[in-house]
Amino acid sequence: MPTGVALRDARQQLFDAAERVLLRDGPHALTSRAVTAEAGCAKGVLHRHFADFDAFLAALVADRAAARVEAAATALRDRAGTGTVEDNLADALVGFFGPVTVALVALITFRDDLRARLRADTPRGIPVLTEATTALAAYLAAERAGGRVVPGAAVDVLAPTLIGAAHLLYADRTGAPPTPADVHRTVTTVVTGALPAAP
Repeated sequence: MPTGVALRDARQQLFDAAERVLLRDGPHALTSRAVTAEAGCAKGVLHRHFADFDAFLAALVADRAAARVEAAATALRDRAGTGTVEDNLADALVGFFGPVTVALVALITFRDDLRARLRADTPRGIPVLTEATTALAAYLAAERAGGRVVPGAAVDVLAPTLIGAAHLLYADRTGAPPTPADVHRTVTTVVTGALPAAP
């Protein structure tokens, strides 16, 4: 007798199921059995599409977090020279640290085998956070070239400082996420010395 239901787009339905489990129950609860039970399909469906569970999780990270980080990075890059540097950075951090990305970073930290697999593409730092750091550094460099960040500003230090500070704001999955004002205050504190003095 068949187990579960037929899946039209098995990969996306498995990713959706994994996201629900991750957000609801946390990284420790994310197992292949939990994912397939949530998707309402047989466990073999996952292994028909992925070599093993860590391959599935790596694909989940790429599908859910990498796309969000890239979209936020593109939006940030397009805002260089407009608005204020502080507003642009705060908006980007709010975009980077949505609930799914925060949960995936916790998953990457929790699972050594997944982190090792992702290191093939991201040899340093924590995958996802490293890409977000690169995006912030590129934006700050563009603003420095345009004169909206002081010439000597160390964007390679400012970017990871911003990501680390924001990650600490968002890392508590049990409480309410920080408000945009909390994020903006953090950004202003970090970058104030790197911005030209007001005329």
